[in-house]
Amino acid sequence: MSGVRRLGARWRRRRPLRTRLALAASAAVALVAVGVCAAAFFVIRYELLHQLDLSLTQSATRVVQENRGEGPQIIAGECRFLSAPACAQVVPADPAADPEAAYLLPVSAPVREVAAGTRAPYFSNVTRFGHSLRMLTTPFGDGRALQVALRADPVERGVRQAAVLLAAVGGAGVLLAGLLGYAVSRTGLAPVARLTSTAERIAATRDPRHRIELPPGPPGRQDELTRLAASFNTMLGELEQSVSAQRRLVADASHELRTPLTALRTNAELLARADRLTPAQRERASGALGRQIREVTGLVNDLIELARDEEPLPLVEEVRIAELAEHTVAMARTHWPRVRFELEVGPGAAEATRPGVPARLARLLTNLLDNAAKFSPPDTPVEVGLTAYGGGGGLELTVRDHGPGIAPEDLPYVFDRFYRAEAARALPGSGLGLAMARQIARAHGAELTASAAPGGGALFTVVFGGEGP
Repeated sequence: MSGVRRLGARWRRRRPLRTRLALAASAAVALVAVGVCAAAFFVIRYELLHQLDLSLTQSATRVVQENRGEGPQIIAGECRFLSAPACAQVVPADPAADPEAAYLLPVSAPVREVAAGTRAPYFSNVTRFGHSLRMLTTPFGDGRALQVALRADPVERGVRQAAVLLAAVGGAGVLLAGLLGYAVSRTGLAPVARLTSTAERIAATRDPRHRIELPPGPPGRQDELTRLAASFNTMLGELEQSVSAQRRLVADASHELRTPLTALRTNAELLARADRLTPAQRERASGALGRQIREVTGLVNDLIELARDEEPLPLVEEVRIAELAEHTVAMARTHWPRVRFELEVGPGAAEATRPGVPARLARLLTNLLDNAAKFSPPDTPVEVGLTAYGGGGGLELTVRDHGPGIAPEDLPYVFDRFYRAEAARALPGSGLGLAMARQIARAHGAELTASAAPGGGALFTVVFGGEGP
């Protein structure tokens, strides 16, 4: 038995899903068709026999009414013909009381029992005169039994004809079931076939721009396979965006690295001929080489940070945001001695904590402060604010400068990797700081947004939810 199950499972695995679905649907419809035909056959057979039994009952009632006072005898014996009345005979319970003439219908022990009143009336099938007969045996009174018989071959012929007709109908139903099963599997699995072909095309071409064609219809009334195809299209869209972002990242990174690497090679080649340079020239070349190395190192480190999608869980701890802001602002004052930084902590925000990685949160705020410091005109402050809002312990951290602000056409792209506005192309930086800041914020369950500050300048806002990440 286990071997048969293994063979069945192996056969199912080797057959396509469309074939298995077609066979299952065909088998279900065929089973219903055969069941209906079988039920119809038994109903027809029962009705035909029931009508014959009713005729026998009516004939027996008529014979009883017409021959109540008669003794054992043969009342009628012409049932060999279809148009003749029923054969009828009266049989006593005691064989010694039988008439001298032979009975036309067979007399058996059950007939004597009916005559004696020890057995209920019954129907039986007998063969006489070369034909099959349907016979009713019923009490006749005074220790006698009445036997009535009619030709049953027309009924049997009708039953056979019904069987042949219903078998033909059942066969046609099975054939139709096969066609319907194939049509159902072909139609029902069409989205799966399109999904499979699209996946194979993407695997062959490595191009995620392909999509599965969806049937028309309102979105809320789609079937499961259509929703699966729509979900697959959504996944392809996300994959296409991911691939495009990866390609843009590689292209932008190569573009950003090309200039410092070229400068590095030039200065390295220049220092290789240091004997031809004056001490001042060697010092300038060496200083430029060190700055370019630091620039490339910082760019590579930023790229590595951006490639990490989540924070290391072992380093997560409860961080007091106010203390972190104070420390980060103090560090920014040392890096930007000509810029004035102002920190204001609102009521209820001084003791607020959030789970996170302190170094990463400090990097988020440092990037925002560096960005604000680059665009701050002389004698204008960079304003940092930390306030609590709502009843759930939400925190809002803001960094505002008084520089030229963000142009409306640049606002949707300020957090894109390597994006730099026209006004910022001459300033130092790689264009990765704000992208990294947003990634860190989202990893900590916060949201970083940029907007134009009232009265001029740029305003960056980090909103921490009440529950934390």
